[in-house]
Amino acid sequence: MKTTEEIYREMMDRFARETGMEPDGTGELAVRMYALAAQVYGLYQEAEWTRRQCFPQTATGEDLDKHAFLRGLSRQEAVRAAGTLRFLVSGTAAQDLTIPQGTVAMTAGLVSFETTREAVLPAGANYVDVPARAVQPGDMGNVPAGTVRTMAVAPVGVAACTNPTAFAGGCGAEEDEALRARVLASYRRLPNGTNAAYYAQEALSVEGVAAVTVLPKNRGLGTVDLYIAGPQGLPSADLLEAVQNHLETRREIGVDLKVLAPAGVTTDVLVTVKAREGVDGADVRSAVSAALETFFDGSLLGKDLLLARLGQVIYQVEGVENYKFYAPANDLTVGPGELPVLGTLAVEEMP
Repeated sequence: MKTTEEIYREMMDRFARETGMEPDGTGELAVRMYALAAQVYGLYQEAEWTRRQCFPQTATGEDLDKHAFLRGLSRQEAVRAAGTLRFLVSGTAAQDLTIPQGTVAMTAGLVSFETTREAVLPAGANYVDVPARAVQPGDMGNVPAGTVRTMAVAPVGVAACTNPTAFAGGCGAEEDEALRARVLASYRRLPNGTNAAYYAQEALSVEGVAAVTVLPKNRGLGTVDLYIAGPQGLPSADLLEAVQNHLETRREIGVDLKVLAPAGVTTDVLVTVKAREGVDGADVRSAVSAALETFFDGSLLGKDLLLARLGQVIYQVEGVENYKFYAPANDLTVGPGELPVLGTLAVEEMP
């Protein structure tokens, strides 16, 4: 694309050829010519922007959303991390203590979580576990176990709060490149109401579905089985029912269609990590734990679990110098109806 200077020089040269006059580069005419060249350059930029937004291969933002809409797709929304908060008392509770819904607890980094229902810490007990979720959607809510330490306002009688297990499943809104890949794939595998691409596209249009595997004729002629996964991994019963109901009104006549949860393939991960000199090793190991927990989500449906991919996740953590896997010992091969699920995770210091 021509620059403003190039446009200005062409305009001045053309003026000189047409009039036989050599304009003064500092006069009023030159100033007006330069202003006009800047306007023409702006038109070039606008035309180039319009050209990019006209095609899904180069469109961005809201314009890419419009291309997705034409293919029956939409950008996946951000998801909050989910987990459990444990509220504790000193000794044992003398009476029932109420933990209100919406009670907020935080990590040292001020990542906030809230309880999703009211709970009661019964008399004689010293703690109660309550379902909770991150206040803000996104992957910042994926934190390891034991990192929640404080409460915004402690319920009456409660002395401390923590998270016995990791919060996981949080992810940001789908980025342009991921949405673009789905849009382009919809052109390569045109859905016609009778093929696997059609059922996959319809299932992915249901909120909360992160990945789909379609197996036509899995139970014989006239059958279609769909395995789905949610952002956090294995789908809930409500999500399975929602997808089943959605597809029942859109399936072919005479097709026996089932929406199924994948079989979870539990994988223990044991890895030692060496932090770079000058970096706190405990912080690095904690970050590696969070990264690995986040990695095991619904997007792994039907995909082999490669040690190289796990290693890439670890190396992306700031401060990691080296690592060594003890488990799994080899790559894990999974079937189309299987989902790798994180079992025991141990991240230790490399000797």
